[in-house]
Amino acid sequence: MRRIGSQLVVASHNPGKIVEIGALLAPSGIAALPAGEFGLVAPDETEVSFAGNARIKAHAAALGSGLPALSDDSGLCVEALGGAPGVHTADWAETGTGRDFVLAMARLHAEIAASGALEPHRATFVCALCLAWPDGEDRVFEGRVEGRVIWPMRGTRGFGFDPVFVPEGHMLTFGEMAPEEKDAISHRAVAFRKLANACLGG
Repeated sequence: MRRIGSQLVVASHNPGKIVEIGALLAPSGIAALPAGEFGLVAPDETEVSFAGNARIKAHAAALGSGLPALSDDSGLCVEALGGAPGVHTADWAETGTGRDFVLAMARLHAEIAASGALEPHRATFVCALCLAWPDGEDRVFEGRVEGRVIWPMRGTRGFGFDPVFVPEGHMLTFGEMAPEEKDAISHRAVAFRKLANACLGG
Protein backbone atom coordinates (compact mmCIF):
# COMPACT_ATOMS: atom_id res chain seq x y z
CA MET A 1 0.00 0.00 0.00
CA ARG A 2 1.60 3.24 -1.16
CA ARG A 3 1.22 6.14 1.24
CA ILE A 4 0.44 9.71 0.25
CA GLY A 5 2.54 11.77 2.66
CA SER A 6 1.57 14.91 4.54
CA GLN A 7 0.54 17.04 1.55
CA LEU A 8 -1.71 16.44 -1.42
CA VAL A 9 -2.64 18.69 -4.31
CA VAL A 10 -6.36 18.82 -5.06
CA ALA A 11 -6.46 18.99 -8.86
CA SER A 12 -9.52 21.21 -9.09
CA HIS A 13 -10.46 24.85 -9.45
CA ASN A 14 -13.98 24.19 -8.15
CA PRO A 15 -14.22 25.72 -4.63
CA GLY A 16 -17.00 23.33 -3.61
CA LYS A 17 -15.01 20.24 -4.53
CA ILE A 18 -11.88 21.59 -2.84
CA VAL A 19 -13.79 22.15 0.41
CA GLU A 20 -15.42 18.69 0.31
CA ILE A 21 -12.17 16.87 -0.47
CA GLY A 22 -10.32 18.88 2.19
CA ALA A 23 -12.92 17.87 4.77
CA LEU A 24 -12.62 14.21 3.79
CA LEU A 25 -8.81 14.32 4.05
CA ALA A 26 -8.68 16.25 7.33
CA PRO A 27 -9.08 13.25 9.68
CA SER A 28 -6.01 11.66 8.08
CA GLY A 29 -3.87 14.71 8.84
CA ILE A 30 -3.18 15.35 5.16
CA ALA A 31 -3.06 18.98 4.03
CA ALA A 32 -5.14 19.53 0.90
CA LEU A 33 -3.51 22.17 -1.30
CA PRO A 34 -5.60 23.69 -4.13
CA ALA A 35 -4.11 23.47 -7.60
CA GLY A 36 -4.45 27.24 -7.86
CA GLU A 37 -1.75 27.70 -5.22
CA PHE A 38 0.73 26.23 -7.71
CA GLY A 39 -0.49 28.30 -10.64
CA LEU A 40 -1.62 25.15 -12.40
CA VAL A 41 -3.94 25.55 -15.37
CA ALA A 42 -6.81 23.10 -15.73
CA PRO A 43 -5.98 20.67 -18.57
CA ASP A 44 -8.41 19.85 -21.36
CA GLU A 45 -10.68 16.96 -20.42
CA THR A 46 -10.77 14.92 -23.61
CA GLU A 47 -11.79 11.47 -22.35
CA VAL A 48 -15.28 9.99 -22.59
CA SER A 49 -15.31 8.50 -19.08
CA PHE A 50 -15.16 9.97 -15.58
CA ALA A 51 -12.09 7.85 -14.79
CA GLY A 52 -10.29 8.99 -17.94
CA ASN A 53 -10.83 12.68 -17.23
CA ALA A 54 -9.87 12.22 -13.57
CA ARG A 55 -6.58 10.69 -14.69
CA ILE A 56 -5.82 13.63 -16.99
CA LYS A 57 -6.30 16.13 -14.17
CA ALA A 58 -4.45 14.18 -11.49
CA HIS A 59 -1.38 13.49 -13.60
CA ALA A 60 -1.17 17.10 -14.79
CA ALA A 61 -1.29 18.34 -11.18
CA ALA A 62 1.20 15.77 -9.90
CA LEU A 63 3.71 16.61 -12.63
CA GLY A 64 3.19 20.35 -12.23
CA SER A 65 3.52 20.37 -8.44
CA GLY A 66 5.91 17.51 -7.76
CA LEU A 67 3.49 16.22 -5.12
CA PRO A 68 0.85 13.48 -5.08
CA ALA A 69 -2.37 14.83 -6.56
CA LEU A 70 -6.01 13.90 -6.18
CA SER A 71 -8.55 14.74 -8.85
CA ASP A 72 -12.27 14.31 -9.02
CA ASP A 73 -14.36 13.92 -12.14
CA SER A 74 -18.01 13.64 -11.39
CA GLY A 75 -21.39 14.21 -12.91
CA LEU A 76 -25.08 13.50 -13.02
CA CYS A 77 -26.40 10.75 -15.28
CA VAL A 78 -30.14 10.99 -15.91
CA GLU A 79 -31.96 7.88 -17.11
CA ALA A 80 -34.54 9.80 -19.17
CA LEU A 81 -31.74 11.55 -21.07
CA GLY A 82 -29.78 8.42 -21.90
CA GLY A 83 -27.20 9.14 -19.22
CA ALA A 84 -26.74 12.84 -20.04
CA PRO A 85 -25.30 15.20 -19.00
CA GLY A 86 -22.77 12.62 -17.68
CA VAL A 87 -19.15 13.62 -18.29
CA HIS A 88 -20.45 16.90 -19.74
CA THR A 89 -22.22 17.90 -16.51
CA ALA A 90 -20.02 20.94 -15.87
CA ASP A 91 -20.17 21.93 -19.55
CA TRP A 92 -23.92 22.40 -19.28
CA ALA A 93 -23.23 25.24 -16.85
CA GLU A 94 -20.68 27.06 -19.01
CA THR A 95 -21.54 30.58 -20.14
CA GLY A 96 -19.50 33.40 -21.60
CA THR A 97 -18.92 34.76 -18.10
CA GLY A 98 -18.37 31.55 -16.13
CA ARG A 99 -20.47 28.65 -14.88
CA ASP A 100 -24.16 29.12 -14.11
CA PHE A 101 -25.60 26.00 -12.52
CA VAL A 102 -29.04 27.53 -12.06
CA LEU A 103 -29.19 27.86 -15.84
CA ALA A 104 -27.87 24.30 -16.17
CA MET A 105 -30.54 22.93 -13.83
CA ALA A 106 -33.24 24.77 -15.78
CA ARG A 107 -31.92 23.18 -18.97
CA LEU A 108 -31.96 19.77 -17.28
CA HIS A 109 -35.60 20.25 -16.28
CA ALA A 110 -36.54 21.39 -19.78
CA GLU A 111 -34.87 18.45 -21.48
CA ILE A 112 -36.45 15.93 -19.11
CA ALA A 113 -39.87 17.52 -19.72
CA ALA A 114 -39.29 17.39 -23.48
CA SER A 115 -38.42 13.69 -23.25
CA GLY A 116 -41.92 12.92 -21.97
CA ALA A 117 -40.52 10.60 -19.30
CA LEU A 118 -42.76 9.92 -16.34
CA GLU A 119 -41.71 10.54 -12.74
CA PRO A 120 -39.71 9.54 -10.83
CA HIS A 121 -36.83 10.74 -12.98
CA ARG A 122 -34.14 8.29 -11.99
CA ALA A 123 -30.57 9.57 -11.89
CA THR A 124 -27.14 8.59 -10.64
CA PHE A 125 -24.41 10.84 -9.32
CA VAL A 126 -21.02 9.37 -10.27
CA CYS A 127 -17.59 10.30 -8.94
CA ALA A 128 -14.21 9.01 -10.08
CA LEU A 129 -11.26 9.94 -7.86
CA CYS A 130 -7.77 9.56 -9.25
CA LEU A 131 -4.76 9.64 -6.97
CA ALA A 132 -1.56 10.15 -8.97
CA TRP A 133 2.09 10.44 -8.04
CA PRO A 134 4.75 12.44 -9.93
CA ASP A 135 6.41 9.21 -11.10
CA GLY A 136 3.30 8.31 -13.12
CA GLU A 137 1.64 5.75 -10.82
CA ASP A 138 -2.06 6.19 -10.19
CA ARG A 139 -5.08 4.60 -8.55
CA VAL A 140 -8.72 5.25 -9.49
CA PHE A 141 -11.71 4.82 -7.16
CA GLU A 142 -15.33 5.20 -8.23
CA GLY A 143 -18.40 6.01 -6.17
CA ARG A 144 -22.07 6.15 -7.12
CA VAL A 145 -25.27 7.22 -5.42
CA GLU A 146 -28.69 6.49 -6.89
CA GLY A 147 -31.60 8.87 -6.63
CA ARG A 148 -33.98 11.04 -8.59
CA VAL A 149 -34.11 14.49 -10.12
CA ILE A 150 -36.81 16.86 -8.87
CA TRP A 151 -38.12 20.29 -9.86
CA PRO A 152 -38.18 23.05 -8.72
CA MET A 153 -34.71 23.14 -7.19
CA ARG A 154 -34.52 23.07 -3.40
CA GLY A 155 -31.77 24.20 -1.04
CA THR A 156 -28.83 26.58 -1.18
CA ARG A 157 -26.14 24.28 0.21
CA GLY A 158 -23.76 22.16 -1.79
CA PHE A 159 -22.91 23.08 -5.37
CA GLY A 160 -23.54 22.09 -8.96
CA PHE A 161 -26.74 20.08 -9.46
CA ASP A 162 -27.17 19.37 -5.73
CA PRO A 163 -30.47 21.34 -5.43
CA VAL A 164 -32.29 19.02 -7.87
CA PHE A 165 -30.97 15.64 -6.71
CA VAL A 166 -32.68 13.59 -3.99
CA PRO A 167 -30.64 10.51 -3.01
CA GLU A 168 -32.49 7.21 -2.66
CA GLY A 169 -34.01 6.71 0.78
CA HIS A 170 -34.00 10.43 1.61
CA MET A 171 -36.45 13.32 1.34
CA LEU A 172 -33.96 16.20 1.17
CA THR A 173 -31.93 17.21 -1.85
CA PHE A 174 -28.15 17.38 -1.59
CA GLY A 175 -28.70 21.14 -1.69
CA GLU A 176 -30.79 21.00 1.50
CA MET A 177 -28.56 18.66 3.50
CA ALA A 178 -26.03 19.82 6.07
CA PRO A 179 -22.48 19.26 4.75
CA GLU A 180 -21.79 16.45 7.20
CA GLU A 181 -25.00 14.64 6.15
CA LYS A 182 -24.16 14.88 2.45
CA ASP A 183 -20.53 13.91 3.08
CA ALA A 184 -21.70 10.68 4.74
CA ILE A 185 -23.61 9.40 1.69
CA SER A 186 -22.45 11.24 -1.43
CA HIS A 187 -20.86 9.68 -4.49
CA ARG A 188 -17.64 11.49 -3.56
CA ALA A 189 -17.75 10.03 -0.04
CA VAL A 190 -18.28 6.51 -1.40
CA ALA A 191 -15.25 6.89 -3.69
CA PHE A 192 -13.20 8.42 -0.91
CA ARG A 193 -13.91 5.54 1.46
CA LYS A 194 -12.47 3.19 -1.16
CA LEU A 195 -9.40 5.42 -1.48
CA ALA A 196 -9.00 5.62 2.29
CA ASN A 197 -9.12 1.85 2.66
CA ALA A 198 -6.50 1.43 -0.06
CA CYS A 199 -4.12 4.33 0.63
CA LEU A 200 -4.83 5.78 4.06
CA GLY A 201 -5.04 2.62 6.11
CA GLY A 202 -8.83 2.75 6.36
